[in-house]
Amino acid sequence: MNKETKLRIHNITAKAALKFGSEAWVLKKKEEQRLEAAQMKFLRHLLGITKLNKEKNQCIRQKTGVQNIVKEIKQYQKKWLQHIQRMDTNRLPKQALQYKPKDEGT
Repeated sequence: MNKETKLRIHNITAKAALKFGSEAWVLKKKEEQRLEAAQMKFLRHLLGITKLNKEKNQCIRQKTGVQNIVKEIKQYQKKWLQHIQRMDTNRLPKQALQYKPKDEGT
C-alpha cells in the first residue's frame, strides 16, 4: 500500500475516531498529550518507524503532512461554537450561549 492510501486511511479512520464528540470536550494538558500520543502511534505504524529510530514527532508530521490533532480539535471547536452562536437562541440552553473558549494565541 502506498503512502497516499495510508494517509487516506488515517484521515478516514484515526482522525475521525480521535475527533469524535470533540465539540463538547474541555481539553486538559493530559488529554492533549494522550491525543497526540495516539496520533503519533498511528503515524509511526503507518510509516513503519519504531521508537528505536528516535524520529522526532515534528519530522514524522512533516513526512506525512498531517497537522497536530489537538490544533485540529481546537479549530473544530471554534467552528462549532460559531455555528451554535448563529442558531436561534430559543433552541439552545443558556449554558451553551454563555460559554467562551480560552484563546491560546493560535
